[in-house]
Order: sequence, then C-alpha cells, then structure tokens
Amino acid sequence: MEKIQKETGQFIMDHPKKSFSEENGNMKLLNEYFFKNKDIYVSKHNRYAEYPYHSHQFLELNYMLQGECRQIIEGKEEMLQEGELLLLDSGCRHLIKATGDHDILINILFRDQNINLEWLTGIKKKNSLVYDFLLNSTVAGNRMKKYIIFKSANIPHIRQILEQIITEYFRDEEFSTKIITLYLPILFTELVRKCDTYLSDEVKNLHSETNNVALNTLQLIEQDYRDITLSSAAEKLGYNKNYLSNVIKKKTGSTFTELVNKQKILAANLLIESTSMPINDIIEQVGFQNKTYFYSLYKKEHQMLPLQKRAGI
Repeated sequence: MEKIQKETGQFIMDHPKKSFSEENGNMKLLNEYFFKNKDIYVSKHNRYAEYPYHSHQFLELNYMLQGECRQIIEGKEEMLQEGELLLLDSGCRHLIKATGDHDILINILFRDQNINLEWLTGIKKKNSLVYDFLLNSTVAGNRMKKYIIFKSANIPHIRQILEQIITEYFRDEEFSTKIITLYLPILFTELVRKCDTYLSDEVKNLHSETNNVALNTLQLIEQDYRDITLSSAAEKLGYNKNYLSNVIKKKTGSTFTELVNKQKILAANLLIESTSMPINDIIEQVGFQNKTYFYSLYKKEHQMLPLQKRAGI
C-alpha cells in the first residue's frame, strides 16, 4: 500500500469496508472491526498519501515514533513532532497529511469506554485548584478541545512505556495482551501529570484580567501551598494585598486561606490514596500545624476520616 501511495500520491483505504461507516461524506471507524478479538489495536500509519477526514467510536493515541506529521483536527492544523503523543477523543474528526520517508506514526486504539478526555480532566480537576477554576468557567466549558497533544519528547519514561506497548503488541507472545493492559493505566497516570495541555490557548486567552489575577494566584498556591501567605503571594505577584484578596474572593467564592487549605487537603488526599505514608507524616508534609484542624477540614471535604478513605470504607 505504501508503495502504491508513494507512486500515485492517492490514498488507499487500509481496512475493509466493514471497518467503517459513511454518512454525509464523513467516515467513522467502528469498534466491531478493530476490537473483534482484542481490547487494543496497534498499527503503523501508511505514508505518502493524505488520510481523509474521519472519526472513531473509540479513543485513539497517535504516537510520533520518528519524524513529524501535520494533521487537521476539528478544523485546526497541528504539527506532531517526534516523541509527542496526540490523544483524540471519540467522535473527534481529523485528517492526516501525507507523511514522508523518515516519518513513523503509530496508531494505538483501545476500546475502554471508561477512559476519555472528560475522565482525564476530571482526575486533574480533583487534584488542582487551577483546573477546578478553569473547567468551572462557562467560557472554558464551551471551548474544551476534543484532543490533547502531549509534549512528551523529553519525557523518557513516557516514551519507554509507549514503545514497550508497541513491542509487546507485535511480539504477540504469551501474556503480551495482559502486559499491555497493565501498561495503559500507568501511561495515562503519567499523562495526567502533564495536564497543562488540556486547555486550549484560546480558553486561557479569553479570561479577563481579573480572571488572570485569580489564575496566577491559584497557580502560585498550587506551587507554594505549604507555607504561602496572602502577603507573600501579593509581593511575589506584584499586587496590592487587599486587591488580591478581593479578586480571589470575587472570582472563586473562597478566601485566600480557604483556597490554601483546600490545596493542602487535595495534596494530603493524593498521598492518602496513593501511598502508605503515615497520616501524621502526611499532615506535616502538606503544611498543617494543627492535626485536629486537618481532620476537621478533611472530614468536611470527604465525609470520612483519612484512614477510612485509605481503607475504602
């Protein structure tokens, strides 16, 4: 197929008719074909011809193993560079421009309907004041992208996970499928850590100046929550302390102190759920001086005590 596409420049459909449906000129790739006998499907993208607009019934990962490729995604042109990862939500339309001799694009499709962009952003929102603020704004909610480009070229462990998934898939040895299904949650957990690409630049730019004051403050709280004060935040950001306090209250509905405590509880809860660190050590690490106050705030937020949360009660 690549030889013919290189000679003619014309796209050849690389899957049978039963693999897709067409309606009003829109091609949709179907679950039934790709996941007949497995929960994951991996393939190398055919080069030398433009792959026409299409969408999927499933989540798709495009991994640029080598070289680069241009895509038109939901009407916007994007460039995927070597080592980067494109995550496309189900129903997202995209067109892949012709790739060349040195471009290797790997498609990774999987059937798990529980994993989508809403799920991923929800995880980040639960653990981030910034994402809670941005995702709750009406403007942001209406402008969320249906795709994410992760700038993972310089994150070796993410590339290693992807390449291990690819290797296991094509090796197709005993337990390969099982190993792949174990790698996927690790991959997505790592990607969730890099969520600054979740929101489009357009959304951030649409925020008013006072929203940006709030956003800058929330970002600083996330970074320095252990010992930050209103005075130190105002000095670092270059705002009057009273002005900053008023903007924060108006834009978030919470006081500066309430937001700092909320971030501390978020950080503590992450450690409670993901580590076996003693609760007293967690309380100290996130910056609470008063244990009784911590337990009161935690129970108010989660309707249970830390050890109950850790035990899954």
